[in-house]
Amino acid sequence: EIAFQEFESAALLTRNLEGHGFAVERRTAGLETAFVASISGRDGGPKIAILAEYDALPGLGHACGHNLIAASAVGAGLGVKAVLSELAGTILVVGTPAEEGGGGKAIMVEAGVFQGIDAAMMIHPSGTNQLRRTSLTSYKISVEFSGKPAHAAAKPDEGINALEAVISTFNSINALRQHLRGDARIHGIITDGGQAPNVVPEHAAALFYVRAADTPYAATVVDKVRACAEGAARATGAQLEFREHAPRYDNRLPNPHLSDLAEANMLALGLALSPPDERMGSSDMGNVSHVVPAIHPYVAIGPQELGGHTAEFCQAAASPEGHEGMIAAAKILAMTAIDLLAEPDNVARAWETFRAQKAQQTI
Repeated sequence: EIAFQEFESAALLTRNLEGHGFAVERRTAGLETAFVASISGRDGGPKIAILAEYDALPGLGHACGHNLIAASAVGAGLGVKAVLSELAGTILVVGTPAEEGGGGKAIMVEAGVFQGIDAAMMIHPSGTNQLRRTSLTSYKISVEFSGKPAHAAAKPDEGINALEAVISTFNSINALRQHLRGDARIHGIITDGGQAPNVVPEHAAALFYVRAADTPYAATVVDKVRACAEGAARATGAQLEFREHAPRYDNRLPNPHLSDLAEANMLALGLALSPPDERMGSSDMGNVSHVVPAIHPYVAIGPQELGGHTAEFCQAAASPEGHEGMIAAAKILAMTAIDLLAEPDNVARAWETFRAQKAQQTI
C-alpha cells in the first residue's frame, strides 16, 4: 500500500497491538492511516516512542523495507511490554504513514504528536549495520510554465513554447551545479512536455527535489533553482508558477547518547558495525530528530551492495535474511527503550546531547 493508502497495514498493526493490551488512538494528526498505541508500567517515568513505517513504493512494493520497519516496531513494543510492570514509564508504538514523499512524520511533528515524548527511535533495513548516519534536508518543488499554442510548422512565430522554458530551466540548473557545495543535490523530471509535436506546447511542468546537508543551505539552493526558472520564463516569454510543496524533510540529527546505547546493544547481539555511509537520502525522521532526541540506525538484510528502491531490495525485504534483520531490529529497539526506562539518567543525558546538537543547528 502506497503513501496515505496504508489502510490494511494500519488495521493489521493496530489490531495486533490492541490484542496485546495497548491503547490505540487512530487517525492521529488527522491522517487516516496514522496511529499511536501506548501502554504504561509504573507511574511516572519517561515516554519512549518506537516508530513504524509501512508505506510501499509505487510500482516496486516494499523496496525500502518498510514492512520490516513496521514489524520490528511492533515486536519491540511487545518486547518492552513483557518487562514493563517492573519499570516506570510508557512505551508508544507510533504509526507514521507516507514516508515515501508524503512526510507523515513531518505532519505529525507540526500537529504536536511528539510533544512530551522523551525519545524516539526506529530502525531501517539496509545492506550494512550502521548507527550514526545522517540525512539530507529535502525540498519538493514544482515549476509550471504557461505559454501560447500555435501550429509548430505553419505559425511557430505566434507561439510561446512552455516546454522550451522547462528545458531552459534544466540547462540552467546543470550550469549551476559546479557552483554548489558537494552535499547539494538537484534532481528532477518533466511531468508535462506538451501534447503533440506539431503544436507549440502551451503548458509544461517539472518536479524537482532539492537537497543539502543542512536546511539553511538547502533553502539557498531552492532560491537558486527559482532564479533558474525565472530566467527561463523571461527568456521564453512563458508565465511561471513556482511552488514549494509541504512538508519539507529536515536533515536528521542522530542523538549521540542514544546512539551509544544502541551501539552497545547491537554489539551485544553480535552485529558488526560499518562506518556511516556518506551517500545518503532524506527521511521525515529528520523532522522528528529536531524536536526530540532520536535515532535511526540501519540493520543489514542482505549484501553490502544492496541498494534501496530496487527490485533486489524488495526481494531482500521478504527473504529469510530480511526476517532475521527484522528480529534483530526489534531486539535493539526494545533493549534501548529498556535502557531509557530503567535508567532515567540516560534520558537526561540524551536531552543534554540533543540540546548541544540543536545549538549548532540553524533551521
